[in-house]
Amino acid sequence: MSKETIAIVMAGGYSPALWPKSKEKQPKQFQHFIGTGSLLQNTVERIQKIFEVDNIYIVTSSEFKHFIEEQLPNIPSKNVIYEPFPRHTLPCVSLALTQMSLTYDDDSICVLFPSDHHIANLGEFYETLQVAIEFVDNRDAIVAIGVTATRPETHYGYIQVDKSEEGLEGYYERGIRYCKTFAEKPDYETAKRFLSTGEFLWNTGIYIMKVSTYWNTLQVCSSEIYNYFSILKRFVGRPQFEQAVLETFRQIQSESIDVGIMERTRNVYAIESSFTWSDVGTWDEIYRLSLKDANNNCLVGDIIALDTKNCFIQTDEKTIAAVGVDDLIIIDTKEALMVCKRGYSDRVTEIVSFLRRKNADPLL
Repeated sequence: MSKETIAIVMAGGYSPALWPKSKEKQPKQFQHFIGTGSLLQNTVERIQKIFEVDNIYIVTSSEFKHFIEEQLPNIPSKNVIYEPFPRHTLPCVSLALTQMSLTYDDDSICVLFPSDHHIANLGEFYETLQVAIEFVDNRDAIVAIGVTATRPETHYGYIQVDKSEEGLEGYYERGIRYCKTFAEKPDYETAKRFLSTGEFLWNTGIYIMKVSTYWNTLQVCSSEIYNYFSILKRFVGRPQFEQAVLETFRQIQSESIDVGIMERTRNVYAIESSFTWSDVGTWDEIYRLSLKDANNNCLVGDIIALDTKNCFIQTDEKTIAAVGVDDLIIIDTKEALMVCKRGYSDRVTEIVSFLRRKNADPLL
């Protein structure tokens, strides 16, 4: 076994907020929204600058195997770990580290990346990662990457940090902070209060720790899941492993790493950075990040726009003509057309819920 720095890209989720482009069979990480490739391709391209390709692992659902093979041909097949079905991020990471247990030393460092985020200012992003990796190499700790909050955003999670420098030595000047607590997506007034304190960072969902730290923390914070994967680890490298994975996933509950570990342990630090970051979570966010024309429109596809301003319009096939409209999001796909007033795109999930109640599976 060897001591390395490993990247684990979590690519098994689904985002109903970006319907009708993001669907259960074609989730957003495999779709193109911003940049040159899909969100997953952009993520892997970013981290290949600092990780050896042999140390980059993708964890996703087995039903997305064709996307992985098509979009990431340079990632070795042995580095793609398939969940039999989604159980959120805590089982996802646990499965990855279990499957890699014969390859890497417990002192190896793992960096957990969401697959569907947008990041710019890459120089600062890489520098932040290097500081976090160095910190956990010297301490038995978890580091969460936080980004300076610039507006009262209700779609992001937050990290509350302590400004105390005691015990951090030179790391305080390099951005390391004590972590007080994690907060889920707040309402607008709460988000404003977070911003006014100066203590809250946006939580990027990127976490850095030693493999041993992960297992030790999991044992304390989520002992039931820890026990399941301790048993599963005995089957690694044996013919029964695949069946054992299936049985494990049938028995465990869905749990996020944020709830299962981060909110329960006191062993978390944050590193404060200011690179440009977004979780690409709503159509309003995609509009905000996109280049606009002189009328503040972002038009993707065959669009005719007359006296139209402040709109995001995207079509895959048909021509869309818009006349005299303002502040609209219009998304046209082969299966569906979605029209939404800007500022309301977080309610797209309600459409998905309605379709699910109506058993409209072809649209989901």
